[in-house]
Amino acid sequence: MEKKRPWLAPAVAGGLAGVANGFFGGGGGMVLVPLLTGRCGLDQRRAFATSVAIILPLCVLSSVIYFFRGGLDLSAALPYLLGGLAGGWIGGRVFRRLNMDWLRRAFALLILYGGVRSLLAL
Repeated sequence: MEKKRPWLAPAVAGGLAGVANGFFGGGGGMVLVPLLTGRCGLDQRRAFATSVAIILPLCVLSSVIYFFRGGLDLSAALPYLLGGLAGGWIGGRVFRRLNMDWLRRAFALLILYGGVRSLLAL
């Protein structure tokens, strides 16, 4: 049945990433990377890169919705945007040189850190 609908796993992965972005204002990549590797069969490096390409329009859409609902302070976001652009450029340049085992572990620690911080905030 999977062969007849090759679009289903990617569509579900994208949908889950969109829900995460809409609920939390980001974080869709944390949903996408495991789905892209596990369900969609992408290798780890391609999954990281693909998730970035998928997340961009999802973040733009979420930002527009938050903006029109009064939940976005552009002046407060600007310094983070500038830092994020610089960090994204550096990360993209260094990405190819990183060992995938190290990158996978760093990603897992980032997810774990975010989960623990969320639980402690309760």
